[in-house]
Amino acid sequence: MSMGPHSGTAEQRVQLYEDRWSSYGDSTGLADLSERPTAKTLKAFDLFKEFDDEVLETLSQDISVAKWEAGAILFEEGSYLDLAFYIVEGSVSLFLQKHADAPPQPIYTTRMVTTPEGGGGATKMYDKTVFEEQIEAQKEHQAKDATKMTMLASMDFDLSKGEERTLGSGEIFGEIGALNGWPQSVTARTASDCTLVQIRLPALQQLKRKSKDFKAWTDRLYRERSLWQQLKTTPLFAGADDAFLSDLTQKVELVSCSPGEVVAQEGEATDALYLVRSGFLKVSQRLADEDVAMTYLSKGMTFGEAELLMDGLDAWQFTLTSVGYTELVRVERSDFARLVQRHPAVERHLWEAAVARIKETGATRQRPEKTDLIEFSLEKGLVQGNSILVMDLDVCTRCDDCVRGCASTHGGRPRFVREGDRYDNFLIARSCYHCEDPVCLIGCPTGAIRRANVGEVVEVDDSLCIGCSNCANKCPYDAIVMHETGETWPDTALPEWLRGKDRKVASKCDLCHTSDEGPACVTSCPHSCAFRISTLDEFQQLQAISGAQR
Repeated sequence: MSMGPHSGTAEQRVQLYEDRWSSYGDSTGLADLSERPTAKTLKAFDLFKEFDDEVLETLSQDISVAKWEAGAILFEEGSYLDLAFYIVEGSVSLFLQKHADAPPQPIYTTRMVTTPEGGGGATKMYDKTVFEEQIEAQKEHQAKDATKMTMLASMDFDLSKGEERTLGSGEIFGEIGALNGWPQSVTARTASDCTLVQIRLPALQQLKRKSKDFKAWTDRLYRERSLWQQLKTTPLFAGADDAFLSDLTQKVELVSCSPGEVVAQEGEATDALYLVRSGFLKVSQRLADEDVAMTYLSKGMTFGEAELLMDGLDAWQFTLTSVGYTELVRVERSDFARLVQRHPAVERHLWEAAVARIKETGATRQRPEKTDLIEFSLEKGLVQGNSILVMDLDVCTRCDDCVRGCASTHGGRPRFVREGDRYDNFLIARSCYHCEDPVCLIGCPTGAIRRANVGEVVEVDDSLCIGCSNCANKCPYDAIVMHETGETWPDTALPEWLRGKDRKVASKCDLCHTSDEGPACVTSCPHSCAFRISTLDEFQQLQAISGAQR
C-alpha cells in the first residue's frame, strides 16, 4: 500500500487509515489495498450512491477497497469480525470446513497461522461455576430461570457440511455476524480474483441508521439467509410447524436500536412481542418519582408476553431501554395471537416466562439494593460476563497471594490486576470477564485471541500474538495488558513492520483452564475472599453470605 506525501492533519488521517487497514502483512492473498477512498470513489459503487459527500467522508475511514487473489481465505467459521464484504468484481465461495483440533484462521493472515505442536493434554469441561464449587451450602445448580432462553443460533448462512454457495458481484456477506457480535458461521474463500469493498462495524451501523434502503436490503438478506433457522432453534418457537415459521419470517419486523433508545414506554399501548437478537435491554419501572431498574434482557429473551396474554393489561408495565446497540425481532399482536392459538406449547412457555418475570420484578421491588446492583452491572458490563473475579474487601488483607498464584501458574506473568471498581464491600478486579460477546476477538490479525473451546473461556496464544494491542484497545474493561517479553522480532518476521521491534504480547486471564485446580487467583487466596461469579444472582448470594458473617 503506497501513500503519497502529506502533511499536518491530512498526514495524521492517512496514518490513522493505514493503522486500521494495512497492518496485516504481505503474504496473505491480499494483492492491493486502497488509500482512504474519497466520496467520489465510493459513489462509483451502487452501495453508496444515495449518500451525500459529507456522510461518505465521515464513513470513509472505516471503508477500504481491496483486491484479493483467487483462493485467498477471507475468514473461517468461528472467527469474530467487525467487517462486512461487498463484492464489486469476482466471486466468493462460502462453505463449512471445521477443524476441531486447530485454532480458527483469522482474516488476512491464513499463511501466518500454524497449529502448535502437541495436544497440551485433555481439556476440562466445567459443569458448575467456580462460585458454586466454593460455596458448600449450594449443593445443586438451581434450575434456570424460565425467562432465560437459549441464545439465538449465530448463523449467517444455513449450509450443510460439504455444501458450497457462491456469491457474485453486488452481494454482501459477513454483515450479520459483524452487526450482531456473532462468530462467522461459514468459511469464505475467493473463487476468483476479486475486488471487494470492506466495511467496518462503525460504518455499517451508520449506513443502517442513515439509509432506509440499506437497512431494508440487509434485513432482506437476514430473512433469506438466517432468520428461519434462528426462529426454529429458539425455545419459544420449538414445535411450531415449518409453514407457520416461514410465514412468520416474512412478517416480523427487524428493529435496530441505538444506545439509550426507548423501545417500549411504561403506560403506552402494547402492540407486539419482542425477541432480543443481540445486545441488552434495561427493564425499568416508575416507583415514586424515579425510574428504577428491575431487571435486564439479553439474547434470546422475550418481552411483551405478559401484556399480550393477560386480560386487562393493554399497556406496557415497564419501560425498556437499549443498552448499547441492540437488535430485536418484533412480532405483531395479530401474528402473536395466531401463534398461541395454533401452538399451545408455545403459549405455555410464554405464560411461564410471564409469571417468572412478574415474580422477579416483584421481588426486586421488595429489595431496593438489587436495583442498584442491576444499574451498576449494566453500567460496568458485568451482565456480559461469564466469569467475574470479585474480592471481599472486608476479609482481604492485601497479601497479593492471588496475584502471585496467578503469576506462578503462567510463567511469572500475572494475568490480572488487583484493582478495579468497587460495589459495596467487593472489588471487581481487572480480570477478563470471558464475555458473552467478546469484542476483543474482533479484528485480531493473527487469531491469537480466541475461544478456548472450554465453556466461554477466551485465551491468548503467545506463539501467535504479534503485540499489536488491538484486543487491549477494544476491551471495554481494561482486562488485557500488553507485556514486554524482552525479545526482539527477527528480520524474517511477518508482517514486515515488526522486524527489529521489541516484542510484546497480550496478557489476560484464561481461567487456568488447563489446570485441574481451577483458577489460581481463587485457590491461592489464604483467606477465601476471592470468588468467581457468573450471574448477578450469584453476586447477591455472595453479598448475603458476606453480610451474615460480619
